[in-house]
Amino acid sequence: MLLLDPYRLGAITLTNRMVMAPLTRNRAPGGTPNPLMVEYYTQRATAGLIITEGTQVGPLGQGYQDTPGIYTDAQRDGWRLVTDAVHHAGGHIFAQLWHVGRVSHSFYHGKQPVAPSAIVPNGKAYTPDGMKPYETPHALTAEEITRVVAEFHRGAQVAHEAGFDGVEIHGANGYLIDQFLQTGANQRTDEYGVTPARRTRFLLEVVKAVTSVWPSERVGVRVSPAGGSNGIHDADPVETFTHVARELDGHGLAYMHVIEAAVGTDGPDERQVCSTALVRESYHGTVITAGGYTPETAERALEKGTADLVAFGRLFIANPDFVERVRLGAQLNEPDQPTFYAPGPHGYVDYPTMSVSGANPEPRVA
Repeated sequence: MLLLDPYRLGAITLTNRMVMAPLTRNRAPGGTPNPLMVEYYTQRATAGLIITEGTQVGPLGQGYQDTPGIYTDAQRDGWRLVTDAVHHAGGHIFAQLWHVGRVSHSFYHGKQPVAPSAIVPNGKAYTPDGMKPYETPHALTAEEITRVVAEFHRGAQVAHEAGFDGVEIHGANGYLIDQFLQTGANQRTDEYGVTPARRTRFLLEVVKAVTSVWPSERVGVRVSPAGGSNGIHDADPVETFTHVARELDGHGLAYMHVIEAAVGTDGPDERQVCSTALVRESYHGTVITAGGYTPETAERALEKGTADLVAFGRLFIANPDFVERVRLGAQLNEPDQPTFYAPGPHGYVDYPTMSVSGANPEPRVA
């Protein structure tokens, strides 16, 4: 089974091709990793690679309650406990560097959210005081963009000091980097707007800043060409993300991590429906695909060469021993969705594991 085969990712040998996707869980009060998070990640250390939940690179990068940061000494020390435990359990772990941009609210930082352009996203922001309409973001000046790039540089440094194996730059899901990439959020007319090359500039500046801290083979980038998340869309995603993939292809990165379009999405070009296929045409390094895969559909994607690694989200939430269950063809736990973003251990570290000793696991129905 290809999913269970080792894979060489730059200087790292992964024990299998199953990646734990980045998953916001809202279990970091005060923005600092804690012992509960140590337990959660360590339980899932058999994944070939763990990519952490989004970690904001600065105060303005936060858009949700109790998400962890990666810019202070206390956050570094908290993450060090996580990485030490995962490594002790034989795992590999990358930190996802994140800035939500306009998908935020002044409730979290007392300031106007920021974005490439002053365009309000669809929807509402969740706060402990209830749902609040998104605010009109402040359009970043060129000088302010430079400061945000410096925050990504600082986040990369903190991640290095915290003992991570690498970092992933979050350029997907309608957050700040994605807002620069896609025309629905970027109406700038300066060197950061209009053409795909100029809209990609901010991403490339972040890549340059991060790879000045980490070897490029320890840095990944996540993208979502199909759009849709947090009101993001692009006039020509094929043109935009073909350009993004070509630009990133020359940087010797660890991987591109691509979020598939929702099942049933229609588009004038099949590459808009199958985001991984679009990126695969122009990016020749390692590709991770994500988007509702089952072990069976993931295996087929690897067999077809669609991607080299497959990321799973909810299945890793509900099955700490997901890799072993796949190995044995065992039944999988169902995820408890109401606990995804709830505080505390329930639905976080108390999913049952399978006893392998003397067990005859019930076969999984494909």
